[in-house]
Amino acid sequence: MKTASAVALLSIAAALGLSACSQKAEAPNIPFAPYDKSYSSKLDMAQVDYHYPIPTAELAKLTPDYLATLDQEQLDQIYARLTAGPIPDGAFDGRILLPKGSSGKFRLSEIVGGFAGTALNLKGLVLEDVGEALWRGKVFYRQERVLRNRIEDLGVLKKIGLVQGEPKKMDFNGKQTWLLFPAKLYCGQSLLDARRESIIIDYFFTDEIPGYQENPDFLAGRRGLRVRDEIRMIRPGFYLGRAYLDKGFALNFTLYNKDMDDKGREAFVKAGTVQEDCWPGTQPRKVLASAGR
Repeated sequence: MKTASAVALLSIAAALGLSACSQKAEAPNIPFAPYDKSYSSKLDMAQVDYHYPIPTAELAKLTPDYLATLDQEQLDQIYARLTAGPIPDGAFDGRILLPKGSSGKFRLSEIVGGFAGTALNLKGLVLEDVGEALWRGKVFYRQERVLRNRIEDLGVLKKIGLVQGEPKKMDFNGKQTWLLFPAKLYCGQSLLDARRESIIIDYFFTDEIPGYQENPDFLAGRRGLRVRDEIRMIRPGFYLGRAYLDKGFALNFTLYNKDMDDKGREAFVKAGTVQEDCWPGTQPRKVLASAGR
C-alpha cells in the first residue's frame, strides 16, 4: 500500500498509490547534473547537492505530474537534495510514481519472485491495478510514531485469497474505513543517500503495533514482503518517497495533503527552512529563494 510507502503490498504497504496534487501549474526550473547510461558518468549526491541546489520557489512548483515526466536518475537527484522535514501528522493522498521510460506495467509476482519461503500468491497481478484498487493514501499518527494505510476496496486481495474474513474497520474523518498495514515511524539512514536521514516507514514489525490484523497485515511485514519506505519533504504537505522490498528498491511514490500545502507554501518559499525532526547531515542544503540567485 506502499507507495507509502510502498507498495504492496507493494505498497500495498508502502507505497501504493494513486492520485494527488495533479492540478496544472507552471513547470518548475529544476537543474540536474549531466549523466548518461553509464554509472561512472553520474556525480555523487554530495556534488549534486552542492552544485545544483533547488530554489524553494521551484520546489513550490513541483507536482506529481511533473515528477512523472522524469527518469529515475532525475528523481534520485531531486530526492538527494531534499531533507526529511517534519514527521507528518494526519492524512495524505498517495500516488505511485513510475519513472519516465518504464513500461508502467510490471507485475508484483516478478518483483517478489525471490521471496523464498513466503506464501504470496501474486501471480498475474499488475502493480498499478492493485494500487488503484486498494490504496488511497497514508494516515500518520505523529505522537504515536505509527502509520496506517487507508484502503477502500479489498476486492482484489479477496479474489486471490490473501484476505480471509472481514478485517475490522476504524474511524477516519467520521466514517468507518479500513486502516490497514500499520507501520512504525522513525528517523533513519536513507538507502539511497546516507548523508542525511529520511523519515522511515517500517513494516517489518507491523505485528507488534496495536490494531494489527493478521490478514491481510502480515503481507507487508517480516513474513511477507518486508516493506520499508523512506520519505523526504518537497515542501510542507508534499513528500517524495521510495519503497523497498527487503532492501531492494521497488518504486517511487508521492504523499500530498492539500490543506497543509496551501497553508505552508508561502512561508516555506520565503524562509526556505522548516522544522527538521531528523538529522539533516553535515552538508547544509543551500537555500535559494529563486533560480539564478
